[in-house]
Amino acid sequence: MLNIRQNVPLLDKEFLAEFKEQAAATVHEAMGRRGALDPAIKPISRSMKVCGQALTVSCHTGDNLMLIKAISMARPGDVIIADMGAAVDSGPFGEVLAVDCMTRGAAGLVVSCSVRDSLEIEKLGFPVFSNGLCIKGTAKATLGTINHTISCGGQIVHPGDIVLGDADGVVIVPREEGPEVLKAAQERTAKEERVMERLRAGECLFDIYGYQKVFDALNCTEE
Repeated sequence: MLNIRQNVPLLDKEFLAEFKEQAAATVHEAMGRRGALDPAIKPISRSMKVCGQALTVSCHTGDNLMLIKAISMARPGDVIIADMGAAVDSGPFGEVLAVDCMTRGAAGLVVSCSVRDSLEIEKLGFPVFSNGLCIKGTAKATLGTINHTISCGGQIVHPGDIVLGDADGVVIVPREEGPEVLKAAQERTAKEERVMERLRAGECLFDIYGYQKVFDALNCTEE
């Protein structure tokens, strides 16, 4: 088997910049409530946001050899997203690797385990999404894969898929669905803005969306 693949086609930078303007929850809803990673995977600082193409990595539990290799391959705008095995109580990524990522222009990191050096990473401003924090070290001895399809946070991720993360969590958008999903997300965002204007003018959400019809269909009784 070929462990490491190269040459994942790049998406347009302006297209990704438009995606970054959207909220992860909005994109998830616009995509038919698909793509959300396990809610345990969150940014180590709530102000962090990430958007870019997936550089996928699969590592052996407790081993970060392939993660280090993937970082060396990162292109500007890549989001390194890694299946780090079964255990979450390890810290395969810290300040040193964050500096390495930033030097190469990587947009961020998403891992299915913990990380360490959180304060230092926060000061650097490099977006990191993880399952928690843990100081335990890792081995560098076992092969895995890079730019193969992986499972991370309960979602299938293909190389080049769109990864969008913010304070609420991370969503994966299949590359081929990107334009359609972006359009739907933009329309949803615009619709919600119009609804909030009506709310500020005194209307209530219950009436705007006609939820009384749902209560009537359920034969709800009210005093």
